[in-house]
Amino acid sequence: MNIGEIARRAGVSRSTVSYTLSGKRPVAPATRKRIQDVIDELGYRPNAAARALKEGRTRTIGLVIPPASKRLTHMQLDFVASVVDAAARADLDVLLSPSGGDHERSFERLVSESRVDGVILMEIRIEDARVGRLREARLPFVGIGHTAGDREMCWIDVDYAGLISHSVRHLADLGHRKVALINRSPELVATGYGPSHRAREGFLAAVRERGLGGLELLCGDDSRSGQECVQQLLDAHPDTTAITTINEAALPGIQRALAEAGLRVPRDFSVTGVAAQLWAEDFRPPLTAADVPAQEMGAQAVALLIERITDPATPARHILLAPPIALRSSTAAAPARSAPPDPSLDAPRDALAKPLLAPGD
Repeated sequence: MNIGEIARRAGVSRSTVSYTLSGKRPVAPATRKRIQDVIDELGYRPNAAARALKEGRTRTIGLVIPPASKRLTHMQLDFVASVVDAAARADLDVLLSPSGGDHERSFERLVSESRVDGVILMEIRIEDARVGRLREARLPFVGIGHTAGDREMCWIDVDYAGLISHSVRHLADLGHRKVALINRSPELVATGYGPSHRAREGFLAAVRERGLGGLELLCGDDSRSGQECVQQLLDAHPDTTAITTINEAALPGIQRALAEAGLRVPRDFSVTGVAAQLWAEDFRPPLTAADVPAQEMGAQAVALLIERITDPATPARHILLAPPIALRSSTAAAPARSAPPDPSLDAPRDALAKPLLAPGD
C-alpha cells in the first residue's frame, strides 16, 4: 500500500495525502478526515525512510542520464523507468538531468541549487569528475555503475568483465576459435565508460585463457552501426565464427549483416552477449545472453539512495550482479571453417589492450 493508492481511494491528489501526513500545509478538515478514514481502513503506515525524506527536504531525487550519447538505449530507458517507478512508490519525484558535453551546466545546477535531496548517476566512467563534484557538495548519491577502486562510493552494477569472459568460454567450448567483441561507441569508450572497458578486459582475459583469436570493434549504439561493423568484420576476417557484445542497440544490424552475408545463426555463426531481455528475445533466433536486470537495479539504486539520505553515515554498499547466461538459440557448435588460434595473441599485452579492429580501419 502506498500514497498513490490512498489518494485514489480518497478521491484526492497524491500531494494532498502527503500534506496530510507531513502537516506541511493545511488540509480542509473534511478532506483530512476522508484521507484518515482510508488510512485507518487500510492500516497504512508510512515507510520510515520515506517519512524522513519528507521532513524539511525537497522530496525530489536527481537522475543524471548518460553523457556522450545521442540517444538512450532500451536498457537505459529501463533504468530510467525503474528509478521513476521506485521513487513514486516512496512518494518522491525525479528530476532528470543530462551531463557531459554541452549539458554540464544542467548537472551543476542540480548539484548547487538545492533542487534535490540526492542523486543517482547513470553511465559511470572509470574516472568520473561528477563523483568528485557530488562529494564536494556533500550531496548523497548512488551510482548505477562504479568508478575504479573507489571504496567510498555506493553503487550497483553488472559484472560485465565476468559475463563477457563467461560468454567467450561458452563459445570456446562450442569449438569457436576466432571470436569478436562488438563493444559500445568510440565516443563512450573514449570517455572511459566503465562497462565498455570492463567488457574489453573480460574479453581479452578469456581469449588469452583459451588461446583464441580475438578482435574488438567499437560500434555506434544503433542498428546501422551494427550492420556496418559486422560487414567490416566479415570482409577483413572471414574466418571469424562468433560474436559477443554488450551493444544491444546494434543487435538488429548485426542480425541483418549476417543474413545479407548468407550466414545462418547459429548454424554458420554464433552470437551471444549481455543485453536487456527484450533485445535478446527479439533477436532471431533468440539470443543466448545474460539478461541485465534493469528494473531490479533501478529499484535497488533508489533504495540505496533513500538509505543514504536518511542516514549519511551509512557505510557504502557495493552490489555487483552476475545474472546467469540464458541459453537460447543463437549459439551452436562452430562450423567446419573455424580458424586455428590467431598468432597475433602472442603480441605484447599493450598491443592487445588497444582495439584490434575499429570502424574505418
